[in-house]
Amino acid sequence: MKEAILEMLKQADLTSSQLKNVRKDHWNWKLNKDSNSIGFILLHIGETLNLFGTFFGIESDVSNTTMGFKDQGQGENIQASKDLIQLGFSNLKILAENKDDEYWKGIVSTPFFGDINRFRLFSHILFHYFHHAGQISAIMSKGKGN
Repeated sequence: MKEAILEMLKQADLTSSQLKNVRKDHWNWKLNKDSNSIGFILLHIGETLNLFGTFFGIESDVSNTTMGFKDQGQGENIQASKDLIQLGFSNLKILAENKDDEYWKGIVSTPFFGDINRFRLFSHILFHYFHHAGQISAIMSKGKGN
């Protein structure tokens, strides 16, 4: 299982390479006036990667400023959000490298899904990441700044 998880993390990096093209002047780009901005979505990705990590016992001092909140300009600092994303993935990689198959089969309790095994939660983290990376990709190709 360790090898599969590490390969999934490599694929996440490859598939979402468009996020590397987000520049500081893209922070307020939106698909339309009612959608969230690139900066908000990027910050949301970084926050949730780290906050979901706490279910695996990874300590974090990251605050939630996006989950359940409206886009009110959070995420202007694109580099800080990219750094949070890098930290989240780095922590997941370290976890994957150091945990055995039994660990991933273990159950964690979440407020979103109830009691689920760690691998299922890990899968959700990647799904969530790809979902929002796709939104950013769409905004980069079709959206515009405010």
